[in-house]
Amino acid sequence: MDLTEKKVTITYDPDLTGPRSLIKRIQESGRGSDSYGASLYVPPRRRESEQQEEVRSYRNQFFLSCFFSVPVFLFSMLLPMLHPYGNWLDYKIYNQFTIGMLLGWILCTPVQFFIGWRFYSGAYHALRRKSANMDVLVALGTNAAYFYSVYVMIKGLSSDKFDGRDSFETSAMLISFILLGKYLEVVAKGRTSDALAKLTDLAPDTACLVTLDSDGNVIAEEEISTGLIQRNDIFKIVPGSKVPVDGTVINGQSHVNESMITGEARPIAKRPGDKATHVGSETALSQIVQLVEAAQLARAPVQKLADQISKFFVPIVVLAALITWLAWLVPGEVGLYPKKWIPKAMDVFEFALQFGIAVLVIACPCALGLATPTAVMVATGKGASLGVLIKGGDALEKSHKVRLLFWFIELCS
Repeated sequence: MDLTEKKVTITYDPDLTGPRSLIKRIQESGRGSDSYGASLYVPPRRRESEQQEEVRSYRNQFFLSCFFSVPVFLFSMLLPMLHPYGNWLDYKIYNQFTIGMLLGWILCTPVQFFIGWRFYSGAYHALRRKSANMDVLVALGTNAAYFYSVYVMIKGLSSDKFDGRDSFETSAMLISFILLGKYLEVVAKGRTSDALAKLTDLAPDTACLVTLDSDGNVIAEEEISTGLIQRNDIFKIVPGSKVPVDGTVINGQSHVNESMITGEARPIAKRPGDKATHVGSETALSQIVQLVEAAQLARAPVQKLADQISKFFVPIVVLAALITWLAWLVPGEVGLYPKKWIPKAMDVFEFALQFGIAVLVIACPCALGLATPTAVMVATGKGASLGVLIKGGDALEKSHKVRLLFWFIELCS
C-alpha cells in the first residue's frame, strides 16, 4: 500500500476473481460519507517513457553541439575562402597565434569535454571490460584532433614562423555527426514503438458485458472497460465491432476479420464452440506485441559479427595510425621527399604526426555499428504495422529468400 500516491497492490487468483469484483467490493465497503472510490491503475509503458527521454536527451545534445560546432566550421572552412570577409580570422594576437585559433579552441572545448562526455564514459566502461567499441574509437579520434590542435595553438604562440593549421573543426563536427546518428537511431526506435502502440490500439477500449439468467436469457447489459474483463465473463459482439479479448463463442454466429493474426484476407466464420480463452496480457494481440518487442531486443547475426569485428577493429586502427606515422617519419628523416613539403617551423616528426592523426579521425564514425541496430528496429516495427511478425534479426536476414520461394511456388503451379 502506498498512502502517498493512494495506490494499493492486490494479488489474486484470476480463475476465482478479477479487478472488477475487487473494485466493486471496495466501493460497497463504505456507507455515506465514508464510501470509498476505486479504479484500475494502468501504469504507463516504461519503455515508451524511457524512449521519449532518450530521444529528448540526444536531440538536446545534438542541437547544443551544433550551436558550438557550426561556428567553428564556418570560421575554419567557409569564411577563409570568402575574401575579404574572413581576413579578420587571420589577425595575429601574438606571434602566429590568430583569432581563428582562439575562437576554435573556445568553441570546441565544450563540445569535446562536456557534450562528448558520453563517449568518454562508454570508452571507460568498454576498456574496463577489456574490449573496444565505437566509443573508444570516437574518443581516440576526437582527442587526437583536439590535442593536436592545442599543440598547434601553443606552437603558434611560441613561434613567429610556425605555419601549422589546427583541426578544431574536425573534432567538433565529428562529435556532432555521431550525435546526429545516435539521434536518428533513437528516433527510429521511437517510430517502432509507435507501430507497436498501433497494434495495441487495435483492441477496443470497452466491451458489452451481459448477465444471463438460469435459462440463458440476457437480463442485463453493461458497457465496461476492457481492462475490467474477467475470466468466465460473457460479453456481446455486434457485427462490425472488434473483439476485446480471446473467448469462446456460446451463442450466435458471424464473421470476424482475423487478417492481423492469420494473414487471411477474408473474414472467418465463427460459431458456437470456437474459442481462445485468454484475457489481459495472455490474449493473442498482447502476445504479438510482446513477441515483436522481444524480437527488437534480439541481436541480428550481422550485429553480432559487428561486435566481434569492433574488438579487433580499434587495435587495427591504432596500429594503422602508427604505421602511417612511421611511413612518413622515416622517409622524412632520410630525405626521401622534399623538405619544401614540410610547413614552416614544423619538423618531420610533427609533419608525420598529421597523417597518423588523420587515420584515427577518418576511422572514427562506425557506420555498421549505427546501421545494424537501426535496420532491425525499423524493419520489425514496419512489419508490425503491416501485420507481419518478424521474430528476430535472424529471420529478418533470411527474409530475402521469401521472394525466391514465392517465385518457385508460382513456377511449379
